[in-house]
Amino acid sequence: MRARHLLRALRSRNYRLFVAGQSVSLVGTWMQQVAMSWLVYRLTGSSFFLGLIGFTSQIPTLLIAPVAGVLADRWNRRRLLLATQTLAMVQAVLLAIAVLTGTVQVWQIIFLSLLLGVVNAFDIPIRQAFVVEMVEHREDLGNAIALNSSMVNGARLIGPSVAGILVASVGEGICFILNACSYLAVIMALTAMRLSPGLHQQRPRRHILHELREGFEYAFGFGPIRSILLLVALVSLMGMPYAVLVPVFAKEILHGGAHTFGFLMTAAGCGALSGTLFLASRKSVLGLGKVIARSVIIFAVGIAAFAVSHNLFFSLMTLVLAGFGAMTLVASCNTILQTILEEDKRGRVMSLFTMSFIGIAPFGNLAAGAMADMIGPSDTLLIGSGFCLAGGALFARHLPAIREKVRPIYQRMGIIQEVAEGMETGAEVPPLVDDLDKH
Repeated sequence: MRARHLLRALRSRNYRLFVAGQSVSLVGTWMQQVAMSWLVYRLTGSSFFLGLIGFTSQIPTLLIAPVAGVLADRWNRRRLLLATQTLAMVQAVLLAIAVLTGTVQVWQIIFLSLLLGVVNAFDIPIRQAFVVEMVEHREDLGNAIALNSSMVNGARLIGPSVAGILVASVGEGICFILNACSYLAVIMALTAMRLSPGLHQQRPRRHILHELREGFEYAFGFGPIRSILLLVALVSLMGMPYAVLVPVFAKEILHGGAHTFGFLMTAAGCGALSGTLFLASRKSVLGLGKVIARSVIIFAVGIAAFAVSHNLFFSLMTLVLAGFGAMTLVASCNTILQTILEEDKRGRVMSLFTMSFIGIAPFGNLAAGAMADMIGPSDTLLIGSGFCLAGGALFARHLPAIREKVRPIYQRMGIIQEVAEGMETGAEVPPLVDDLDKH
């Protein structure tokens, strides 16, 4: 039954184009990410520098994403995405030139990582807000969000494995070249889209600080949105930095090389893809409250088990578990937010979600890199998993209160009252978005 719903968002032509272009581009993105991590560790042999690269690639999101959210609510989102994708392609070209000419130095990687971080700080929230414009049938929005995450993790299966082989055989430079070429696919897809002029109407503009404050007050003044943002921020700070330490585990603990690193990243991608396919097969937001709480626990258990593992096969299995929990959490939170927020604040709320997921992560990456040098990578991950478990338990405790605060919004939108209760009780209710369209 669920399989029929898995790809329903693809009936929208623009979204099909987006999926085709992004699927190619994301493979290149994962190849570059793996190759860059291995390059840094090969040049420095330092966990701290791995954390520093993670920090510089993500810290711009914390500072810039709110402004990007305002722009996403003001301007044409397709044109903004064409600009960000072109700039990201230029960054990959510069990185490839530095590596292939043999002149690459760590400071250059840090600078180019920071440059890409600035581009992504604009790109990600704009792309999140753009999804609603590409999907012709509103009832397919939740499926489109889940499929978008599935694309990321489908590419995560291919990119790291290919990168591991290429890095071991011909070096990191070719990975950066292929990533640069992959951006052409998404640029062509965006250009080929046919969007209705009425989908993104020009809204009255006020001072940017006023719109920023309005977005913050709207998001953090409402308990369910605030709870989701804070939970994602906690997991990003304490749990997600496990990814920057994977090269250390691959080389120092599992005694492998670039191939081992690629396999470990692919295992996490397998789990993440399974999680997003599970969410894509769902017909509504029914049960997502409990899914969020449980996914945090699954993620925490996965990284804790990875931290104590000295066996490659067991490590692969633990990262499958961690990947499933992490992406199920993020995609579930994204789906609920996109369902309940007001359209004129969509860009700003999604920018805050991007801040929570990506903008907070740099501090976790930097801290994890420094702690791994001091107390070891295993203890670092165990501490992070403990905080994630505590956050998941606290969120679960507040689920009844979240349900009560969501119910009035559904009533104002004309959705039956039981939907809000169904998020936690598991009662059978009609699909949420179908009811939205009926009213």
